[in-house]
Amino acid sequence: MEPLITTAITRLQALAPGPAHGGPDLASGSPRGRRAADLGLAVSPPFSLRCMGPTTGMTSMTRLLKLIAKYGDSGLALVLALGVGVLALFDIVGTNDVNGAILLTLGLVATASLRNRAREEETDAQIQDVLGGTRDMLTTMPARLDELQGTVESTRRALAESSYVRVLHGSEVGEALEEARRRTDRWVFKGGTGTYVRAVTLPECIELARRKKHVLHVELEIIDPGNEKLCAAYAQFRRSLSAQPDATGEIWTVDRTRKESYATVLAACWYRQRYSFVTIDVGLSSVLTTFRWDMTPHQLIITQEDPQFPAMMLEPGKYYYEIYSRELMASLRQARPVPIDRKNTELSEEPTVDEARRLFADLDLPLPQAFTDRNVTEIIKKALQARNLYQ
Repeated sequence: MEPLITTAITRLQALAPGPAHGGPDLASGSPRGRRAADLGLAVSPPFSLRCMGPTTGMTSMTRLLKLIAKYGDSGLALVLALGVGVLALFDIVGTNDVNGAILLTLGLVATASLRNRAREEETDAQIQDVLGGTRDMLTTMPARLDELQGTVESTRRALAESSYVRVLHGSEVGEALEEARRRTDRWVFKGGTGTYVRAVTLPECIELARRKKHVLHVELEIIDPGNEKLCAAYAQFRRSLSAQPDATGEIWTVDRTRKESYATVLAACWYRQRYSFVTIDVGLSSVLTTFRWDMTPHQLIITQEDPQFPAMMLEPGKYYYEIYSRELMASLRQARPVPIDRKNTELSEEPTVDEARRLFADLDLPLPQAFTDRNVTEIIKKALQARNLYQ
């Protein structure tokens, strides 16, 4: 039945009347319409065409034929059963006719049932295909997720390797320095007077080395306290950053700069004499640097005197780490070495003024004649009770 109805739909669409399809126009276009107009008669299209129009009428007809094709056998069986039942109720048809109608109705019902079962089987097959594809996709998904995770990790490592310099801000600087102190047996410093080294780096690194029972090697390069012109330039530089007193309550002057450098040398000698597992080399530079360089085997951190400025951190194996480490070593070799391994002067637990004076004389680094005992006491205090200026 469905092929016949489909053929009928196609023929109706091909033979649709109207001007758009080449058919006669009863209103005015055809001879018959003109003759009717001449006689004063109004000729109009059929009611169905007036109400729906050609396109709407064809659409409704197509929909109706599709419904018949889909439910025609079931509807015919229902109509046949009802019709024969009514006729049999009024004794219009005989028993043989009723039996024949029953068989025909059963045949139509069986046909509809078989068609529905075929459609159900086709739908079940499609559902099974979809479920099978979903199962296969879910089975391979963990492997794909692992592959994606590996790709992301490889990309992250590639980006980390491609970044030569990491910029540190605010508290990140202190955290990076703390991490560097926790896992090193070698520290190289180049900077101004070494105030932070005395206050934090040396005490903490030595304490960690004692706890872990390993050796510690420290190399320091600071400005030469005997170079008054250099110390004046450094003091001017620090005052240009801030004219206000720092955490110690002092402003930067030539005398303070010299005292800070002398204090770093004294602290290095004191720690070296106290701890045999510590080796310390000190070099005095005749060149001013505005950066502080802290290098370990695991990282190089470059900071500035003003903690508000960002810092840079470089890791081993990267290009800039290698060239900057060579620069630090070359600079330290050019600095004037301080022979702190000389033991002509032993420092007590709390060095005295006389001990400090004799020590600097033995190191070929005599204190200025203008420095009084009070100034020497300040140097001793700065050496062993230094304050962290960056807290």
